Amino acid sequence: MTDLISGRNTDATAVLSSDSPTVVQPPIDGEQPVEWAPMEPQPKRRRLGLWIGLGAGALTLAAVGASLILIAPGTTVAGVSVGWMTPGMAADAISSRVAATEVQLTGAGDDTRLSGADLGASVDAGVLAEQAFAERPMWNLGTWMGDPVGAGLALDADAAERALRTAVPTSFVEPTDATVVFDKDAAKYTATPAESGTGISVDELTTAFNTAVDNGESSFSFSGDATEVTPQITDEKAAAAVEQLNGMLTRIGFYVGDERTVPVAPAVAATWLTVDAVDGELEITADQAAIQTTVDTLAGAVNRAPVSAKTIVDSGGQVLRTETEGVVGRELGDTSDVASGFADALEKGEAAFALPVSETPFETVAVTRSLTVDISDQRTYLIENGKVVRSWLVSTGRPGTDTDLGHFRVNAHVRIQDMRGTNADGSKYVTEDVPWVTYFNGDEAFHGTYWHNNYGTRMSHGCVNMTFDAAETIYNLSPVGLEVWVRA
Repeated sequence: MTDLISGRNTDATAVLSSDSPTVVQPPIDGEQPVEWAPMEPQPKRRRLGLWIGLGAGALTLAAVGASLILIAPGTTVAGVSVGWMTPGMAADAISSRVAATEVQLTGAGDDTRLSGADLGASVDAGVLAEQAFAERPMWNLGTWMGDPVGAGLALDADAAERALRTAVPTSFVEPTDATVVFDKDAAKYTATPAESGTGISVDELTTAFNTAVDNGESSFSFSGDATEVTPQITDEKAAAAVEQLNGMLTRIGFYVGDERTVPVAPAVAATWLTVDAVDGELEITADQAAIQTTVDTLAGAVNRAPVSAKTIVDSGGQVLRTETEGVVGRELGDTSDVASGFADALEKGEAAFALPVSETPFETVAVTRSLTVDISDQRTYLIENGKVVRSWLVSTGRPGTDTDLGHFRVNAHVRIQDMRGTNADGSKYVTEDVPWVTYFNGDEAFHGTYWHNNYGTRMSHGCVNMTFDAAETIYNLSPVGLEVWVRA
């Protein structure tokens, strides 16, 4: 039998199900307690909202996660839309676009097509993609729909020129560089002129390629007609090198102080130096081994003993003349690094190389010199430091035109002259072309004599007559101020 139980919060018509829980009910109004009754089931909660919430959260998390690894929408790099891409995907897309972009040659190119791959086109796609992501991440809404980013691609110069030469060989004529050579006859450097060639500018093609890629174009046109190609070594560069080298030739050598002790002949220097074109510039290189050949001979040219200076002084010690200049002694030092050092200097345009030299100072020797004319024995004496070093027979003044006695000094020198004077009888005389005249007392002088050879006898009008050789010696050894003693 099925009981219908009516109770609080129950439906009287509810059918007791066999799986409903039972509870003991307390007695009501003195009635017998009911042993059991089905318990009203709790209403089930609706979970649809929870599931919807979980789905929306998952989508939000996914969106947040994606925004952390994707590039912002509307971002264009190298003409490629990389929005919603990871940096890796973006790098691949950029590289593919650059490699696949084609250039269609016009004019002499005859519609030849070359791809970016043919021309060695390259771009650092990874760096561009990473930079785009760093500057424009998807999560930053302010970076969406930003300005395009240029590719900054480069063409491999060698690969591009090979491809262009193959496509349009008639557009290429090699330019001729100016050169610098040594002219042995002129003993200087000269330049040979440059000549322009023709070709297709890889630089201009690179610019056009970048423009096309940045504009999102998959192909573009470029003229294959020949344009002028300037030589890398121009006439101006060669002229500058010639000026520098010839300037070096005027001063090249090994120096001790300011003295070019060992000059280097231009022809020898030219065997040391080589002028080559390197990366579009003329460079000077020096041959260390060739320089060493000259270095091995330096000691003989540099080493010398000191030479004492010799001065002529009077009896009071006053210097009348330096007769011999002093010379500092010197000795060449270690030359093991000279050749390499000079080579380095020459390559920098420095042609004067200072040698390692030790010096020995010179001494100064003072010589007290004077002349004595002895009337009694008709002889003139050259005295140095109190000793007679030379003497000559002479002819002094005859009676009536005597040579004056006394202490005098040399005051003038005349190489040759006509002499005029008065004889003892009042008559005048003229003697032409008298040589080696050394004046010491008014018009009295030592001089050469050609009108007699009667030396040892008084023959003159007051001068001291001498042979030409003796007069020349007195002329050369008697500085102005030299003391002259005339004694009876």
